[in-house]
Amino acid sequence: MTSKIRTSQRVERVRKVLGQRQKDLTLVINNIHDPHNVSAILRSCDAFGVAAVHLLYTRNTFPVLGKKSSASAKKWVERVNHPCVPSLVESLSSQGMNLIRTGFSKTAIAVHEWDFTRPTAVVLGNEHSGVEKDLQKVVDQEIYIPMLGMVQSLNVSVAAAIILYEAYRQRNRVGFNSGSYFSQEELEDLFQKWIEK
Repeated sequence: MTSKIRTSQRVERVRKVLGQRQKDLTLVINNIHDPHNVSAILRSCDAFGVAAVHLLYTRNTFPVLGKKSSASAKKWVERVNHPCVPSLVESLSSQGMNLIRTGFSKTAIAVHEWDFTRPTAVVLGNEHSGVEKDLQKVVDQEIYIPMLGMVQSLNVSVAAAIILYEAYRQRNRVGFNSGSYFSQEELEDLFQKWIEK
């Protein structure tokens, strides 16, 4: 390993960032086709300490992400692929995640009314068709972002950033971001992977 890669400043930075990674907050990216949107979502995940995102692509293929557009965030946020809705739901449920999706039904609640201090997975749907129907059937709770303008929705990557900021705000208020959710063994394993990137 070169000294450039393992400088004391880099080691300190990697350990600090890993120490703030949260494994009980995640996003599900469902058939989002625009690579710029996916890249922007990954950047927000990195910025707000989300360790991994879950991918459910049943109609679209996962877009090719350019290095420039993702600003290398794809290196720092793990991507977990799922072949179908049952696999996704079973995986997240087994981790104790509370699943919620974005939407505008009559029962949807404002994003700030959801308790993000609980383990949470937020499903983000396709830019045009939203969350796929099979996933809607098993994830019936919805959140929306209150808006004051004529336009009723935001770009999916902007919505992701707002949702993650609200989660960060709630968790920071109760001290969640002061420590790691990973064990020392997990942190060391992640450190060895990250320091070589």
